[in-house]
Amino acid sequence: MRDDTNLGLLLRQIRDGLLSRIQKRLVSNGIAINYSQFLVVKILAQTGPQMPGELARRLDHNAGAMTRLIDRLVDDGYAQRKPHAVDRRAQMIELTTKGQSLWRTISHYIEQAQGLALRELKGRDSAKLFTLLRTVRDTLDNADD
Repeated sequence: MRDDTNLGLLLRQIRDGLLSRIQKRLVSNGIAINYSQFLVVKILAQTGPQMPGELARRLDHNAGAMTRLIDRLVDDGYAQRKPHAVDRRAQMIELTTKGQSLWRTISHYIEQAQGLALRELKGRDSAKLFTLLRTVRDTLDNADD
């Protein structure tokens, strides 16, 4: 029996359900990336090229773990390293054409999973759910404690 009275647990169960559905679709289509790799692809798709240190900071990874993660994305053809435009010692990580295609595929699977999750809600109920969740998020973001 699931505990539906704990907000954090309920949100985690929803998150896990969405991620599981997306991961199954990726695997069934021969795409083998883990959650951390997914997050890097998402960041690069939404913000453009990033330095490895910035990616590590955003994902709360250490430098060694981020290097291995980027290596895997590069080896799989989803990302590439480019020299920094100003700092010759630094590198930038960017998506390749294959990585951009991967992001479009992932985005499609995300939309499908969210559609499934919300299909029992009527339009107004779905909108209200998002309004309530944003209110909870904003309340926590703005709390002074």
